[in-house]
Amino acid sequence: MEILFWVVIFVLALVALVEGAKWFLEAAEKIGLSFGLSPFVIGVLIVGIGTSLPELASALAASLKGATEIVVANAAGSNIANILLVVGFSAIVGRKLMVDKNLIDIELPLLAISTVLFLGVVYDGTVVFWESLLLAFVYMVYLFYTMFGEDNVNISPSLKEEIKELEVEQKEIRKRSFNVFVLKLLRSVDDFIIMAVGMIILVLGAKYLIDSVIELSRLLNVAPSLISITAIAIGTSLPELVVSTRAALSGKTSLAIGNILGSNAFNALMVVGIPGLFSTLHIDSATLTIGVPVMALATLLFILSGISRRIHHWEGMMFLIFYMLFVMKLFGY
Repeated sequence: MEILFWVVIFVLALVALVEGAKWFLEAAEKIGLSFGLSPFVIGVLIVGIGTSLPELASALAASLKGATEIVVANAAGSNIANILLVVGFSAIVGRKLMVDKNLIDIELPLLAISTVLFLGVVYDGTVVFWESLLLAFVYMVYLFYTMFGEDNVNISPSLKEEIKELEVEQKEIRKRSFNVFVLKLLRSVDDFIIMAVGMIILVLGAKYLIDSVIELSRLLNVAPSLISITAIAIGTSLPELVVSTRAALSGKTSLAIGNILGSNAFNALMVVGIPGLFSTLHIDSATLTIGVPVMALATLLFILSGISRRIHHWEGMMFLIFYMLFVMKLFGY
């Protein structure tokens, strides 16, 4: 009965985590427009990072709770799920995913660099302060280059779709009088409330998610990292799955791929880097010997498929089979 109780808490917390992030981000986009922020800045800071908020929130909660082994397991598991599950399923649904040249020139190298840095940092089983600082710094350099680089040539297709919509809305705002604009700002009070509520739900969801993982690991006599690298990783990858599947179904295959590239780079650099600034992160043997190597292999396969500029449905099926083998290996089958 106690196990059932904590399973219910786990599911509810996971839903709260994902939905809280969604509310927060949607409200933040509207507030950004109301204050006249550049659509490009909104796209990079909010849309580009947004789908990884659940991973970051749960990683921070785990770090503050002292369950630091969950952090790296969460990041590695999420990246594995993003590639093998999300890309795999999207390729099957879309039959063929075409990769934009800009993704090959900019996003694929970023993913490769972030993965290599991640592997170099975690290989000894711990992530210390200066290593976390390095990861976070590299991501900030990339972010700075993205926002202020020449003509913003490296903006990913995953952001272009959102930015186009934001630009249209902002042009409408500029056409209105000052008084109307002030009225819109006053109306943003609702968005601030929604954003605050979303943040509260996100934080509470992250807290109870980690609490439930710790309790379930005790009751089931399994390592917390095993639950994190599978169940939490799948749950926090749901935003990516929704975005990529919709994009694949509508024929916007570059959006489906770009969404995963940006999310995985953020996971490798910031989901590990930020919690590591507060405490030393420890990595358990299952994550180190199975999770991290599988993440490296999945990323390599993804990059190779991306370089060929297309991911066929049979590759998607292969990705899904690899994921099932990965889970079976984790649990000793």
